[in-house]
Amino acid sequence: MHSSRTTDTSSQASAAPDTGRGEEHGSALSHGLKQRHLSMIALGGVIGAGLFVGSGAGIAAAGPSIVVAYALSGLLVMLVMRMLGEMSAAYPSSGSFSAHAEWAIGPWAGFTAGWSFWVLLCTAVGLEGIGAAKIVTGWLPGTPEWAWVALFMVVFCGANLAAVKNFGEFEFWFAALKVGAISLFLVLGVLAIAGVLPGTDSPGASHLTEFLPNGGEGLIVGLLASVFAYGGLETVTIAAAESEDPVRGVARAVRTAMWRIAVFYIGSMAVIVTLVPWDSRAVVETGPYVAALDELGIPGAGQLMNVVVLVALLSAMNANIYGSSRIAYSLVERGQGPRVLARVSGGVPRVAVLVSCVVGFGCVLLSYWRPDDVFSWLLNMIGAVILVVWIFIAVSQLRLRRRLEREAPKKLVVRMWAYPWLTWVALAGMAAVFVLMAREPGTRVQLYSTGAMTLVLAGIGCAWQRVRARD
Repeated sequence: MHSSRTTDTSSQASAAPDTGRGEEHGSALSHGLKQRHLSMIALGGVIGAGLFVGSGAGIAAAGPSIVVAYALSGLLVMLVMRMLGEMSAAYPSSGSFSAHAEWAIGPWAGFTAGWSFWVLLCTAVGLEGIGAAKIVTGWLPGTPEWAWVALFMVVFCGANLAAVKNFGEFEFWFAALKVGAISLFLVLGVLAIAGVLPGTDSPGASHLTEFLPNGGEGLIVGLLASVFAYGGLETVTIAAAESEDPVRGVARAVRTAMWRIAVFYIGSMAVIVTLVPWDSRAVVETGPYVAALDELGIPGAGQLMNVVVLVALLSAMNANIYGSSRIAYSLVERGQGPRVLARVSGGVPRVAVLVSCVVGFGCVLLSYWRPDDVFSWLLNMIGAVILVVWIFIAVSQLRLRRRLEREAPKKLVVRMWAYPWLTWVALAGMAAVFVLMAREPGTRVQLYSTGAMTLVLAGIGCAWQRVRARD
């Protein structure tokens, strides 16, 4: 690609970002994702496992004000998605924000954003596999967790190795199940709150009297928990490069992001805290969704939600195997990694898929072999990566927008609202989250560990950039 031959940042500015198609090497990623795949990936990608699994701790800390926490973090995510959508619609790329950062800021920025996100996704693959295995072993006690993780890994690795349409089909049906489940939950919840659900009495506002039970500190804990529940929204911009119509797919996904976040995240939190007392032990022990369904007297609510959580975890696992392989492929195509990862056959970067799966399963083994030191350190290291990526997205959008308006205004199919003011507002919001993380003992170590990894990767990226400049 153009970027693999740049000699400095200024020459990079005039190059086009990687498109994820590998034209110079006689190989290409396929365009096997249909519009229905991309639409459902966009719709279901917003419903991550973090919504079902991690929201209980946020409710316990923030009480009913968790709705405000999810609304604030949701606004930040909407702005990030709008910025990323603007760049991805103009320049669809399998490297997404990594390719945009390289073009807008310099090769070191693309290197740092890309490889830090790759580490995050590979680790997440392992974590999601462990979570899914715990649910299955709860149904089938006595079976080894690692064997279930290995089975899931083989299934999704095989599907991703075969063809990109397999990834799309898995995500299509996973997303359909998630959307159907949470939509049914919202309908039942609203009917119960309105007092028209047979066999239930409306709680009214009786559970909302203590809106800030733990004060501002509780709201901060809830806000931090909600920020990291939104992970997974970036996958649609990575997948767009392999769809039939990347520009239309990205534009549609970004334009519907607002109502998806409002309905699925903010709406479900509002239903839960209205139906269930915020200090109920069940909110943390069984999960907020199970607690709400139990409150409604839905039989088998716990097992029903376990199925939904299992689907959400497997969906995230599949998506992260796909996303990590494409990020790695794009980085190597731009000369920022071992060339073997860029080998494409059958329209799939199969070596990148295999390596990402092996690293993910390696994280699983570490969780069993070294849970208290190496694995714990790894989890802390990826704790704030998504915020680092969002900063790169915002800075890249600030620079690329000016260039697009000057050189190719027709490519601005999606436009960031109130540019550049809302971009600066988003950056200020990210800085505020960093400050809040530094204040909280539970997140401080994650912030520092992620900062150390980011500095190391930035140092390697800068050194690589100088070497290329000399050569």
